[in-house]
Amino acid sequence: MFKKVVIADSLAPVVDDIFSNYQYLGGGILWLGAIYFAFQIYYDFSGYSDIAIGVSKLLGFKLMSNFEFPYFSRNIGEFWRRWHISLSTWFRDYIYIPLGGSKEGKLKSIRNIFLIFTVSGFWHGANFSFVFWGLFHSLLFIPSFLLNTNRKYKSSIIGEKTFFPTPIDFLQTVFTFFLVTVGWIFFRSENISESFDFIFKMFLDFSFPNQIRSPLIFYVLPLIVLEYLMRHYPRLNFKFRNQYIFDLVFLTILVILIIFNFGRAQVNFIYFQF
Repeated sequence: MFKKVVIADSLAPVVDDIFSNYQYLGGGILWLGAIYFAFQIYYDFSGYSDIAIGVSKLLGFKLMSNFEFPYFSRNIGEFWRRWHISLSTWFRDYIYIPLGGSKEGKLKSIRNIFLIFTVSGFWHGANFSFVFWGLFHSLLFIPSFLLNTNRKYKSSIIGEKTFFPTPIDFLQTVFTFFLVTVGWIFFRSENISESFDFIFKMFLDFSFPNQIRSPLIFYVLPLIVLEYLMRHYPRLNFKFRNQYIFDLVFLTILVILIIFNFGRAQVNFIYFQF
């Protein structure tokens, strides 16, 4: 609920304003809008998934985790093992593997990769921008497949020995996030023409706003730090009088932010339309 009400819903009006008026905005603002949407859709959908998991536990069912820190991925292959895991595994088990998977040569494997990502785009909608989003990710995935790096990072991030990433891991993570963020523009835009117009202006217009809008700073960055910590410590066990200090502090901040955001207009879950 926190991810949805505080994070995603705070970013939604800013994202809507930027994407609706991109023709009149500078490239710096468009970059911020694309980054805002990357976090909006993540916290919207992962929040939705967490709510479903929590409600299912109340009813005695256990659902699989649907997100495992996808924006800390070091390549596209790892990203798709961590993003919307239930759908990704369904496509793998019921489309990719029945088509032959990667066991019938490189050419057929590339064909299967194109097909599965194209189907993923169609699954989200008949708009050609969704289809192009799927094709875009297939083009990102194929080089990793050909270089045999798509399965390089298979183990869970939680429990890795090093707390700080190596310079190479850091650069790979930033680059992967950059590619995924560009792809989200096709997902968010009304049509394919607006997507390319948005992207061209991002790269060709170097103007930057004098002020950075607040949601990214006050809402998103603390959550990024929290998730980075949770990669290594699934539960931060700093006890004081048999209480988890970190949990208490976080819950207090959560309540305060919800109070400040209580007056915001309700925004539907993004994935309700799919």
